[in-house]
Amino acid sequence: MYMTFRWFGADDRVSLANIRQVPGVEGIVSALHDVPSGDVWPKDCVQRLGEQIADAGFRFSVVESIPIHEDIKLGRPTRDALIDNWCRSLCHVGEAGVPVVCYNFMPVFDWMRTDFEMPLGDGSTAMAYDHAAMQRYDLSKGMARLPAWADGYDGQRLAALLAAYQSVGESQLWDNLAYFLERVTPAAATANVKLALHPDDPPWSIFGLPRIITNGKALERVIALVDHPANGLTFCTGSLGALPGNDLAAMIRAVGPRIYFAHCRNVITTGERQFHETPHPSRFGGVNMLDALRALRAAGFDGPMRPDHGRAIWGETGRPGYGLHDRALGAMYLQGLWEALSDSRA
Repeated sequence: MYMTFRWFGADDRVSLANIRQVPGVEGIVSALHDVPSGDVWPKDCVQRLGEQIADAGFRFSVVESIPIHEDIKLGRPTRDALIDNWCRSLCHVGEAGVPVVCYNFMPVFDWMRTDFEMPLGDGSTAMAYDHAAMQRYDLSKGMARLPAWADGYDGQRLAALLAAYQSVGESQLWDNLAYFLERVTPAAATANVKLALHPDDPPWSIFGLPRIITNGKALERVIALVDHPANGLTFCTGSLGALPGNDLAAMIRAVGPRIYFAHCRNVITTGERQFHETPHPSRFGGVNMLDALRALRAAGFDGPMRPDHGRAIWGETGRPGYGLHDRALGAMYLQGLWEALSDSRA
């Protein structure tokens, strides 16, 4: 395992120089955030991003992510050209020497929260989700571009997308994912890039939209769709840990060799489809991080890991979930666990 850190580029309040001071961080997770979904990532732009990261003393470890256009998820006739564009972007990523691409297949919305500044008892704030509150949201207002999202939608565009998905249930979405993977996995293998599908966050349907990457059986099914080493997974302890029935260690044991990227964060469930994010250590949330990392190590995981969403602490402001301080604490905690697990005397 080696530690990485998410960085959003030149407009990120957290600089590469800041990240350089977090002990043990070797890699950067980033993307071309200004390229519209469906467009080809320009080769020179990918190269420049990689050079900027290398000049700061890091390796460009993971692209997170190349957004997948909604027409691909919907199975529209335009999807073939859009998949070709995605493969061309993948090729440029491979030529830049980036070994892993994290992506998701969530319809319309990326990860969702209902509160980005929930006060915790220690004076910090964290992101939270309440399904009942989400269902009360007035969709006619649209959805602004939220942290880490590729797109934002006005009310009209959002209504059109939601109407289009009325005819796409879970079965059809699985078929559309298979269609996508059958075409991009060979391109990934040629580019020497591993695909790492991120689970849905939260791991259940929202606004009637199908969400399919929610549990262990789904992770196994993804691998079986195209049984090739280039087709793999991102294992996110926070996304999957929000569903109390998910046994994370068992899931890792089932698919471990095909986990190419690890997102580690903790959440605590406070009600039916209701949770908030917590500090990374196991005792603060519902995720037993020690058990999860023990399972990853037993599976032979040797790829990039990053501390996922952090709280806002010590007066830090900026992009929710992506401040420097709490993620730095998380990186140190995760490295400490891994070091202890790697000691044969432990």
